[in-house]
Amino acid sequence: MVRVSIIGASGYVGGELARLLLFHPDVELAQVTSERLAGKPFISTHPNLRGQTALQFVPMNKIEPCDLLFLALPHGQAAGKIAQFAALAPKIVDCSADFRLRDAEAYALWYGSAHPAPEWLDKFVYGLPELQRDAIRGASYVSGVGCNATASNLALLPLARAGLLDAARDVVIEVKVGSSEGGAQSSDSSHHPERSGAVRSFAPTGHRHTAEILAATGLERVHLSITSVELVRGALATAHVFPRAPLAEKDLWRAYRAAYSGEPFVRIVRERQGSYRLPEPKILAGSNYADVGFALDETTGRVVCICAIDNLMKGAAGTAVQCMNLMCGFDERDGLGFPGLHPI
Repeated sequence: MVRVSIIGASGYVGGELARLLLFHPDVELAQVTSERLAGKPFISTHPNLRGQTALQFVPMNKIEPCDLLFLALPHGQAAGKIAQFAALAPKIVDCSADFRLRDAEAYALWYGSAHPAPEWLDKFVYGLPELQRDAIRGASYVSGVGCNATASNLALLPLARAGLLDAARDVVIEVKVGSSEGGAQSSDSSHHPERSGAVRSFAPTGHRHTAEILAATGLERVHLSITSVELVRGALATAHVFPRAPLAEKDLWRAYRAAYSGEPFVRIVRERQGSYRLPEPKILAGSNYADVGFALDETTGRVVCICAIDNLMKGAAGTAVQCMNLMCGFDERDGLGFPGLHPI
């Protein structure tokens, strides 16, 4: 049994980590931290877990050594304490953005400040198993993934890996996201009368997750826009790309099957009819699956690459547990079998 703890467990990602870990066959969830809620029951913040745990929040200075530590702190907080955390556990999965980029200059460019611990950047492996599975298996430190980057990367990966994309052409991606992407802390823009019913251009340019897409795909001309829509959970990436040479639909099927035929959590969704003939995040709520699909515009040669995920699961906690499974030698699917709900 692997003993794990969660630093920063009061937010949505921390709650999802706990939900998954409490039912994992090879894990004991030992401690959960929150400075603000120390001493209060864990279920006071995560009521869906009533009857499943008696854990109480503890302050960070009361955390005990364990086998693996999940960090679910707000962006920027883990890096300044990383040496302290590494002294507590030989393996760490950090769900924040602090160690996603290998380059300190790129971090400063996209995050607007110098990295607090640049000497740690190359110690972390980027935590997307579909991209870095072998490296994650042998890693002690694994970074989280951006939810928008994950949906975009999984949409693009088949064509990028097959070398089919025209590097001289622009790749334009729009990701539609639910309100939980903004985290558990409310703001003026997330206040219900302001957020409900909105279709809002949250970040038409300059979103930080662009850096992860550039690094993962090797592309140089990527343009990412984020639009907030009427969802709580979910992200739908729609990427418009142009291949180096004209492609037929059978070429796209070949690329997607080559990329994902052995992947336990990626499903190719392209049906001829029905409401769910292409990826739809609604039916993925609570699951670690990524549904990918594509469409070909034969008139222009444009390929539309699509990926739907639950932003809190495949875009955060689910992928983090998938990485833990790889790091600890467990079956990669352990604790992650929930398929989502329909109808919902």
